[in-house]
Amino acid sequence: MIRKGLRWWIVGLVTLATIINYIDRGALGFLWPEISVELGLSKTDYAIVLNVFTFAYAFGQTLFGKIFDWVGTRLGFVLSIAIWSAATMLHSIASGMANFAVFRGLLGLSEAGNWPGATKANAEWFPIKERAFAQGIFNSGAAIGGIISAPAVAYLFVFLDSWRATFITIGAIGFLWLVPWLILYKSGPDKHPWLSADERDYILAGQRNRETNEVATYAPSSAEILSRKESWGVILASFFLDPIWWLFVGWLPLYLSETYGFGVKEIGLYAWVPYVGGMFGAWFGGLLAQNRISAGWSV
Repeated sequence: MIRKGLRWWIVGLVTLATIINYIDRGALGFLWPEISVELGLSKTDYAIVLNVFTFAYAFGQTLFGKIFDWVGTRLGFVLSIAIWSAATMLHSIASGMANFAVFRGLLGLSEAGNWPGATKANAEWFPIKERAFAQGIFNSGAAIGGIISAPAVAYLFVFLDSWRATFITIGAIGFLWLVPWLILYKSGPDKHPWLSADERDYILAGQRNRETNEVATYAPSSAEILSRKESWGVILASFFLDPIWWLFVGWLPLYLSETYGFGVKEIGLYAWVPYVGGMFGAWFGGLLAQNRISAGWSV
């Protein structure tokens, strides 16, 4: 069964995984006003839980980067999403800060796999000239997830009348995602049975080194990567931008709760607004980078 534009279906699924990633990640903050009252937890407890997630997430980037290289993109995503979905569901049985810290650490460790996996899928399925735009598409999934998660989590909480049932429900979404992923992502573009010959040639030809006319497979060492100024440009950009992003993800719900007295329902009505700019920024940034690379600019 030949499917036209298969590479866009792949990036669409990766974007959907990123959306689910952020729904699961943001749920704790949206539900914390109810959780803290029921379990008698403080802002200090919440901060500790967030720090555990952050450190686990940082370690998970390296760990899952290696895992994706070992087992491949298809199985790597299965492992990452299955573990983080299970970790999300485990939040439903938490009875105190220590439980949340353990489950949140497992969530951070496994959710980190989404980005090395998405980048690897992008490199496998897109010619060089389209990668920036594809990157922008799946990166926008983080903002879209932020937009969706606030009202979705609030609605589920009101409908189910239980923060525990809400965690179980959103955790189950990741397992549902695995079904189309396993059906669609049978292999890379070089051997995929549903990929048309024209699209296969287009993808692989666009990945060839202009000088050797060979598909680039060279994997530089960490030391070599860190020796390049482009790498430090990306590192510094993340260093200055990520704290702002994580401030919104982690603390905006609590700010709305404490400053304006919002409950879960009211947080769901307003907490999505900042992520709209992030969504359009990701799309625009991807298009701009693609345009400048096509014009001959270096990365």
